[in-house]
Amino acid sequence: MRDQMRKLIVGNWKMNGTSRDVSEIIAIAELSGMHAAVDAALCLPATLIDRASQAAGGFAIGGQDCHMMEAGAHTGCLSAEMLLDAGAVLTIIGHSERRAAQHEQDSDIRAKAEAAQVAGLQVIVCVGETLDERESKKALNVVLGQLHQSLPETAASQWLSVAYEPVWAIGTGRVADTNDVAEMHGAMRAALVERFGEDGRKIRILYGGSMNGDNAAQLLAVPNVDGGLIGGASLTAAKFRPILSAAAALSK
Repeated sequence: MRDQMRKLIVGNWKMNGTSRDVSEIIAIAELSGMHAAVDAALCLPATLIDRASQAAGGFAIGGQDCHMMEAGAHTGCLSAEMLLDAGAVLTIIGHSERRAAQHEQDSDIRAKAEAAQVAGLQVIVCVGETLDERESKKALNVVLGQLHQSLPETAASQWLSVAYEPVWAIGTGRVADTNDVAEMHGAMRAALVERFGEDGRKIRILYGGSMNGDNAAQLLAVPNVDGGLIGGASLTAAKFRPILSAAAALSK
């Protein structure tokens, strides 16, 4: 039997947020402090990381990507060390929107995850299938293949979480059926245990497909769903509150 893990609820603000939204970040940080049994974080645009980490002291602020190199001729990119220097303590790697729009490959994601871990950042590696892949019965093979190819060989629960994000459910309002979520998270757990042994039981698997206040309790209760990677519902404290509350209720 696997011990109950603390739920991890991470907001991904994507390309949203300016200085006028710092007050909302502070409100979310204060809200998370009221749910001591839940780990929470916000992954913000790089322009907000420094201000947010100072304004919401002690609350986990993260980035949304990093480069695999420490420095160099990579215009417009940010290294893991730069994120850490700005105040980040974690970063998302391999989000489906970057896989699709920036054509990131599993090998790129693996190298970025390794760089982030070396720099001292917590890492969330994302995997997920498209609607075509699900409808053609390829979902499990696609996701497990991404999981195998995107994770470093020495991955460990102390710094790594993974997020299952069915691409067709991101920002669409569509949510995967709980049976499908259970099947996918169970298969991912088995793959993590096979690869990393007992530590694979401790790596948190987040669900990342249109989780919100209305469905969080149901999704977070699914076996092997150890938290959520939240998009639009993380932009305000009012929308984030019921998700944190659902996670806290399941942690009692």
